Amino acid sequence: MGCSGCSTGRGANNLPGGCKSNGSCESGGCNKLNVFDWLSNMSNPSMVNQPDWVEVRFKNGRKAYFDNKEKLSLCVGDVVAVESSPGHDIGTVSLIGELVRIQVQKKSIKTNEILNIYRKARQNDIDKWQEAISMEKSTMTQARKFAIELGLNMKICDVEYQGDKTKATFYYTANQRVDFRELIKIYASTFKIRIEMRQIGARQEASKLGGVGSCGRELCCSSWLTDFRSVTTSAARYQQLSLNPQKLAGQCGKLKCCLNYELDSYLDAIKDFPESNLNLKTEDEEFFHFKTDIFKGIYWYTSKQDKLNFIPVPVDRVKTVQGLNKNGEFPEELLEVIEGFDKEREIDYLNVVGQDDLTRFDKTNNNNRRSKNKRSVKNRTNQVEVDKKNAQNFPKKKSKLNKSKKKRLISQQKKSNQYNPKKKLNPKKENKQDIDSNGYNQSAEST
Repeated sequence: MGCSGCSTGRGANNLPGGCKSNGSCESGGCNKLNVFDWLSNMSNPSMVNQPDWVEVRFKNGRKAYFDNKEKLSLCVGDVVAVESSPGHDIGTVSLIGELVRIQVQKKSIKTNEILNIYRKARQNDIDKWQEAISMEKSTMTQARKFAIELGLNMKICDVEYQGDKTKATFYYTANQRVDFRELIKIYASTFKIRIEMRQIGARQEASKLGGVGSCGRELCCSSWLTDFRSVTTSAARYQQLSLNPQKLAGQCGKLKCCLNYELDSYLDAIKDFPESNLNLKTEDEEFFHFKTDIFKGIYWYTSKQDKLNFIPVPVDRVKTVQGLNKNGEFPEELLEVIEGFDKEREIDYLNVVGQDDLTRFDKTNNNNRRSKNKRSVKNRTNQVEVDKKNAQNFPKKKSKLNKSKKKRLISQQKKSNQYNPKKKLNPKKENKQDIDSNGYNQSAEST
């Protein structure tokens, strides 16, 4: 999806490829780096004699500011021919009015460097622009092949043709300085155009290519972020994040830009925190810092004797213990008991439906129990009939006595003065089972 100015649908019949607003959305269309004109319905009388500046958007969010000296009636989404060096370029108007002046001041653009708008694009200008756009993909493929053949340590990541097909800009990334003089000669002789090489960083490459981040949303650099500030690992340390490069790195291979978003909040929160590199000493043990919960204001300590026992200590208590240790005093206990911290867990939500209970499938209803009891009675009567048939058809075999049973029977006979060593022991007579008139074993039923 994309309007006429973005890389996916730009130049397609001068209409947006995705939305049906014909390129005149209030927010500037469905392009990258949109700006909502919140001053569009306001008129400023003091701007009568001021120059009329217009923001024009090109491929992949590249924007420039031009002066409308011809006083053309322009609106957001119009395709215009603007001044370039050499020749002219074709772009789409993305912002007009007073907000353009604020953007120029914000980006510190010199007024003498602002070029002019020639005219609204004619049909032949748009046709030539579309031809140039269709050549970009094949040109980038050939350009990469030439760079590989020359053995240059660089990556061609994007190619942008000028609207009049007289110039092409090759964007590349490289870790070291690259001598591409021979490469430019090959490009000029092959493509028959003016060549411009422009080196960009890994973050700018990700903004051009786009993608979806680990948060599930579109990359910030390709949607709204234009100011790429340096990100260091200290930002992750202040936020108590694990220094895992696979989790902290974005699609560009650098540290994620979003690590700086909440950094100021963490820095403000830890202003009143004591030093964490000082061990706390009591009369019996010495405790060292393990981790910090910044927004709860708790330091976690563990002792050298029992390293698996983590003790939460409030910041105020840490300050008092550190003050006592400096004066050579050692408290009896590290922590005054926090009521309800370990015994009862604070509930942050209400489980209304009961779907979060891990043992919800272990609970049985009373109706199921009743049905099971009914089934057990039926099974018991059926089992009686089966036992009768088995007793008639399959008589029991004589079982041999184990040593333990034999000893137990001998001891019972000795007590009753019925023991005869010449007589064989019969387990059926000794362990006689009562059989009712139907031939069913009552002892089995009782069990």
